[in-house]
Amino acid sequence: MNKSKWGINSKWGPIGVGVATGFLSGLFGVGGGILMVPCLVLLLGMEQRRAHGTSLGAMVLISASALGGFLLEGSVAWLPGLLIFAGSSVGVTAGTSLLNEVPIRSLRIGFALLLLATAARFLAFAPDTDGHGDITVALAFAYVACGLATGLLSGTMGVGGGVIMIPALILLFGFVDPTAKGTSLLVILPTAIVGTLRNRRSGNIDPKSALVVGASGVASAFVGALGASALSPRLSGVLFAILLIVSAVQMLRHANDPPPPSEAV
Repeated sequence: MNKSKWGINSKWGPIGVGVATGFLSGLFGVGGGILMVPCLVLLLGMEQRRAHGTSLGAMVLISASALGGFLLEGSVAWLPGLLIFAGSSVGVTAGTSLLNEVPIRSLRIGFALLLLATAARFLAFAPDTDGHGDITVALAFAYVACGLATGLLSGTMGVGGGVIMIPALILLFGFVDPTAKGTSLLVILPTAIVGTLRNRRSGNIDPKSALVVGASGVASAFVGALGASALSPRLSGVLFAILLIVSAVQMLRHANDPPPPSEAV
């Protein structure tokens, strides 16, 4: 990977991206790709499709570490998580297949709109929830449908899907904030593995960068997960929304930039 036009060094840049996104992954219960993709593209000069696949690969290590922190706190709902993964394993397969069919400009604009939509959710007042209920047949199908949407997002946008899953678990299924984050990471881990295997076969990943970024974020992701309970849902939502808005603006500014000639499709 070469220096980006912003002059970020290719040796230390991926490490910094991993540490920062790892901490955010643990703190907010997302895979980290929601911020990792803009960093890989804008700061490190990586081509858009490769950045999406690389971020998904890095999330394997990061989400595993963050999940460990939430498991220690007992903030993981196993059965809902497994049902969501049943749907996401199908959705991520379809999503990674679409990755080569979507124009670069559409990917950038779509990702920016996703960031803004997620920011709007976090800026909203924290809902009054009292925990998820018992599993029924209808509820089981709803969890699977949530997983389908999550997997499709993960495969096409290079994110773990937590930006859809966490709002859905809280607003639709009544999860409390810490359990929504922990369950989100339970689904993100295997979903990221499935998507990464497909991206490796299609060439939409830089394995070395994915390993460096992921390994760099392991410790910070665990620390962030342990500290998540100390942050109120309202405060964490506002802080994360600010970061999402800044990233979305940057992505929209560069939406029309062409990919490097050697990687153009």
